[in-house]
Amino acid sequence: MGRYVARRLLSAIPVLFLVSLISFMLMRLVPGDPAAIIAGLQATPEEIEHIRRQLGLDQPLINQLGSWYWQLLQGNLGDSILLGRSVSQSIIERLPVSLSIALYALVLTLVVALTSGVFAAMRQNTWIDQLLMTIALIGVSLPNFWLGLMLIILFAVNLGWLPSGGYVPLSESFTGWLASTTLPAISLALLQMGLLARITRSTMLEVLQQDYIRTARAKGMPPWIVIGKHALKNVMIPVITVIGIIFSLLIGGSVVIETVYSIPGVGRLVGSAILRRDYPVIQGSLLVIAGMLVFINLVVDVLYAYFDPRVRYDNDGK
Repeated sequence: MGRYVARRLLSAIPVLFLVSLISFMLMRLVPGDPAAIIAGLQATPEEIEHIRRQLGLDQPLINQLGSWYWQLLQGNLGDSILLGRSVSQSIIERLPVSLSIALYALVLTLVVALTSGVFAAMRQNTWIDQLLMTIALIGVSLPNFWLGLMLIILFAVNLGWLPSGGYVPLSESFTGWLASTTLPAISLALLQMGLLARITRSTMLEVLQQDYIRTARAKGMPPWIVIGKHALKNVMIPVITVIGIIFSLLIGGSVVIETVYSIPGVGRLVGSAILRRDYPVIQGSLLVIAGMLVFINLVVDVLYAYFDPRVRYDNDGK
């Protein structure tokens, strides 16, 4: 297992290299000049050109790319053009905010989706099954930004139960953090709830038809033992892979949700950087997010081996 993990970590290097290269080239192809944005509307061409020279944007692309990789080799993501501070510091300050909301959304997704999927499978073809799967289909169909606006109108504007935006750190107040992150977490999670609930239901239906489940029932085992001890563990095998994808989507979806709810996370940082052509922030943020996704995939593979005894990685990493 140790060699397998090492091989996976080494294989992440070309992935991160490609991500950094693609993000660098895409941002150079997008119309817009950071120097002109910094200089302002009243700036003269000479002033804009002076700023471009200060930022190194007048250099050939190959020189800019080489400088970018040289900074990466030194563990430096560069400095933000508009924030006037290091990209690493900006990301570190905002990363806990994005991760806390993504983890909250993941917990909501797992609790609601797994419960709904298992319950629907146990009540197959009943009105409960049809109702739960219809709700799941609606959840999959709703755009999260539209859902976020509707939740703000309902719970913040009309009912006044929750704040419409902002963020309270968990270290300051748990209730404040819970209130400020509930609507964003629901907006992120609803789409994934529907997806995971439908997958859980179909997998559970297949597992319930297996011989060992019939044997357990024939022995007179209580239903909760049959489901919880025998069926659910086998249901988790394909679900684990989906959970890894879901968590990746939750992190990626934070750009829109954090903008809707005015949350100072990495997603909002990236969104603002794209609008303002802050190249170092965009490149550094995408590289950090890509590294997180690689790590999530590695964790998923390890959990897969734990839940499925047939899957084992020997010392050769096979």
